[in-house]
Amino acid sequence: MLSRLTRRRSVAVCAAPAVALLATAAFAPLPFSVAQPGTTVNVLGENRGTPVITISGARARDTSGQLRMTTIVATGPDTPISLGDVLDGWFRTDRAVMPRDAVYPSGDDVEEIERHNVEQMEESQEAATRAALDHLGLDPADVRVTLELADVGGPSAGLLFSLGIVDKLNGDGAGGDLTGGRTIAGTGTISADGTVGAVGGVALKTQAARRDGATVFLVPKAECSDAEAELPKGLRLIPVTTLKDAVGSLVALETGKGPVPSC
Repeated sequence: MLSRLTRRRSVAVCAAPAVALLATAAFAPLPFSVAQPGTTVNVLGENRGTPVITISGARARDTSGQLRMTTIVATGPDTPISLGDVLDGWFRTDRAVMPRDAVYPSGDDVEEIERHNVEQMEESQEAATRAALDHLGLDPADVRVTLELADVGGPSAGLLFSLGIVDKLNGDGAGGDLTGGRTIAGTGTISADGTVGAVGGVALKTQAARRDGATVFLVPKAECSDAEAELPKGLRLIPVTTLKDAVGSLVALETGKGPVPSC
């Protein structure tokens, strides 16, 4: 005959498996990466002693102000992430917990990921150059643009590359700088026809931008709500969908003529 358990003993017996599962989950690696604000680079200047943008076949302007591309830094594909790491990331504004597959869609092999990021960066640079020269009506056979950015991969600097090329070749089109002397940051992929595409980690990139002195941030229009979620004080958002939009907005911001869109 089975003995009847007291309420306290019953709760203890039932809770034991749950506690064991929680303990296991707390220490077991989970399929996430934790990201945080990364470096920013002024594409109008130098990176590690090398100009980011070099132009030949046309006269390059001396520029003032900055155009800063932004990055995030994420834990590696083979870095174990525990439940504690995930919970900590969820409750911090300077961290983001992201599915590992979203951060590293090409797999877990570090060398493969690095090759993939380099390929994406090269494709982005080619598209950015074509978009900028087409916007200015210049023949790519006569004007050569070289882009150098060490230790940064992926396509999210495309928009800032294009804007940097436009500023160095044409400024605001009336003798002034596209930046208006400001520190402007942003993110966004770009296609050869000038279309700006969405990227990841926008809320973290705005923090990196403000940390490094930016007062204006260009964001793909589709990601306005993400950018507004943790927007640092003193940083103005300008949504863009094309390179033409971005140039027009910066010219309007500089001259005070015409509307400047906002999220």
